[in-house]
Amino acid sequence: MGVFSKDEISKCGSNVIFEENTRIFHPENIEIGSNVYIGHYTILKGYHKNKLLIGDNCWIGQLCFFHSAGGIHIGNGVGIGPCVKILTSQHSAEMVEVPIICSDLVFGEVTIGDNCDIGTGSIILPGVTIGKGSIIGAGAVVTRDVPEYSVCAGNPARLLRKRT
Repeated sequence: MGVFSKDEISKCGSNVIFEENTRIFHPENIEIGSNVYIGHYTILKGYHKNKLLIGDNCWIGQLCFFHSAGGIHIGNGVGIGPCVKILTSQHSAEMVEVPIICSDLVFGEVTIGDNCDIGTGSIILPGVTIGKGSIIGAGAVVTRDVPEYSVCAGNPARLLRKRT
């Protein structure tokens, strides 16, 4: 499990580098553009219903974890630091009489616009859209949408300023 060849990936552009011990699950639901670097020990989990899409000219650092149960779309020219987690599902905690682990899963697509920079150790939660040209500071927990050309950081991530 997790061992793959580039031929198994639904779409894999030219000049894609997978560093040692990169793991890919459900490669048939993953599309990767050209000129993409994926660092050591990164895990890309495709999902049978939704795709994981990575644009052209992207850099993904070491030890990242992307789970595309709700779908992930990463634009062109995106830099993602080491140890970033992108999650697209979570348990519903609506009914207190149901143990959380037994509750239904809720899915939400994550979209990262073109030319964004996602700092080391950030966590992006289900349903979030990060607008074009935005910067997410290291260690941020992104719980809601980020407007285009924003600089956000913190837990939860908050707007620090707009890029000009």
